Amino acid sequence: MEYIKKANDISMEITEETENTVKQIIKDVKSSGDEAVQMYEKKFSQSSRPLRVTEEEMEESIATLPEETKVLIERIVERVTKFAEAQMECLLPLDKDFGDGIRMGHRIIPVEKVGAYVPGGRFPLLSSGPMVTAPAKVAGAKRIIACSPANYNGGIHPAVLYGLKCSGATDVFAIGGAQAVAAMALGTEMVPEVDVISGPGNRFVAEAKRQVFGRVGIDLIAGPSEILVFADETSNPKACAADLLAQAEHDPNSRAILVSLSKEQAEAVIEEVEQLLETFAETSPAHEAWSNGGEVLVVDSLEEGIECCNDYAIEHLHVHIPQHETFKDQFKNYGSLFSGEESSVVFSDKVSGTNHTLPTHRGARYTGGLWVGNYVKVATHQTITANGTQYLAEHATAQSEIEGLEGHRLSAEWRLKN
Repeated sequence: MEYIKKANDISMEITEETENTVKQIIKDVKSSGDEAVQMYEKKFSQSSRPLRVTEEEMEESIATLPEETKVLIERIVERVTKFAEAQMECLLPLDKDFGDGIRMGHRIIPVEKVGAYVPGGRFPLLSSGPMVTAPAKVAGAKRIIACSPANYNGGIHPAVLYGLKCSGATDVFAIGGAQAVAAMALGTEMVPEVDVISGPGNRFVAEAKRQVFGRVGIDLIAGPSEILVFADETSNPKACAADLLAQAEHDPNSRAILVSLSKEQAEAVIEEVEQLLETFAETSPAHEAWSNGGEVLVVDSLEEGIECCNDYAIEHLHVHIPQHETFKDQFKNYGSLFSGEESSVVFSDKVSGTNHTLPTHRGARYTGGLWVGNYVKVATHQTITANGTQYLAEHATAQSEIEGLEGHRLSAEWRLKN
């Protein structure tokens, strides 16, 4: 393995300053509710507007959208919804006999109240709202509370509002950052307390989700965008470069990585990236992201390349090698896999239907991305009768005696005697 370009030492750890800032925000929201939320909105977003987005405000804002933009958003909602419905069909209830008189199973129960965080970011991303809220609606959530920063003309961008409306949000609040997460986790006078919080965000949002986890459920911790392009000597350098920069432009801390079987191809990709960057606006985050987080390495074999990809456990894994189908199953750690040069990550970012809220910072070692399953509970049940009671009670009585648990023994033994 040889590094042609090495990323700077980018710490994945949340700083003590960020951790303490978020801790204070949560503490203040817990003690002062809406007042604290308003205070932090004014401090961080310079926003003094009402927290709730009324139906009237939403309709007036949406009315400013061009029809072609609405059509795009409706298509996003439709495709994300259909994919979530297909996933939901895979989640089946269970009710089965496991011996005479022993019947057990599980139910698929929707989470009742979902908190959807939709980042404002540098651009009004049309897909962000539907990606978080549509699967919750498919799962059967009764109430979907959405929060998004008021960073567009004193409110939420109309395209974001339309996406939230079309995909099932029942309540919308113009709140961003850690204060939004705190409000949804704790509940305030105006913002309902939720059961699970989902959606991507900046480091303060990610840290807030980490700190409230346990009080509420969360989907995953999703940081700045990441991509790893796996290529060989046949891969098109311009296509590889374009795919790397598409994710690099999300955030200055994005990571864009090329793993290639060919040094010549790798060097050609670097050249293409540098040329393409000259056409990007000077303010584009892609410049800093590539400079600091860009990485290019050459491996000696396909096997080493696959091992390298699994070790990175990257958010987006895009395989540009033509025979990708023959070794696809050897990839184990990724947020989402894109097989073949034509399978652009951008399609998933926008409209293909798979969710673009995915694990970063090697989280793909233990979780996949946001999906309809994040909004349901698989809750077990059992009914024990007759011979099943006799069999299990005898075992439980004997085991309880060994463990020295008197209450457990009494509970099991009573069933034997009665």
